[in-house]
Amino acid sequence: QLPRNLAISAMLSAAIAPLAFTAPMAPALQAVRGSAVSMVTKEALAEKLNPAIGYFDPIGLGTADFWSQGNAATYGFLRHSEIKHGRVAMAAFVGFCVQSNGIHFPFDLQGGGVAQAQYAAGLSPPEQWDALPFAAKAQIIAFVGFLEWWSEFGGVHYMRGGQPGKYPEFNNIPLHKMPNLFDPLGLSKGLTADQKETKLCAEINNGRLAMIGIFGFLAAEKIPGSVPLLSFIKPYAGEPMAPF
Repeated sequence: QLPRNLAISAMLSAAIAPLAFTAPMAPALQAVRGSAVSMVTKEALAEKLNPAIGYFDPIGLGTADFWSQGNAATYGFLRHSEIKHGRVAMAAFVGFCVQSNGIHFPFDLQGGGVAQAQYAAGLSPPEQWDALPFAAKAQIIAFVGFLEWWSEFGGVHYMRGGQPGKYPEFNNIPLHKMPNLFDPLGLSKGLTADQKETKLCAEINNGRLAMIGIFGFLAAEKIPGSVPLLSFIKPYAGEPMAPF
């Protein structure tokens, strides 16, 4: 069901990309234990992420105070939003490319010998999602909902001094074999602080580009001609936001 997950990720990232894209404009939290990007100020972070543009805050998020929680909490919220949605968009972009080329699992997603409608030739990624049975869609949405719930309650909250973008480990959950989603392969354990910072800054930039990319795909398939460079994208007659 992974390719289907990527399809819904594409739809989700398109919905929230505008908010996620502006996240680094908010003020930086004081460095905390294991900080994802240990910049002291929002200006320094913006300069490191994009020296050509630097700090750019046209709508005043640098002074924002969401829900009367203070600037530090607002910064944590926006930073976490950008990192998370950038990751979703990167998965969605790759998934869209894979599914558009007819690549899928080599096994049936439904038992009982029924026709695998989602594997039919010529379907675009959102059409493949539409072809899934309701039970499959419900499983995907329920699992994503659990992951979202656990990210809010499974560790130190990103608005309360936690590390933005760090997914909490699955501790104290009986009978599970789920890996640590933040670093399942343990690739960051041997990295220095500077190396981690460089890689995480690259992740933010790649996530920004992916949000633009997947939104371009969705716009091109829904409004043919809206993105001239993507005129080869198959038009989609359905509603991309239908699941929401």
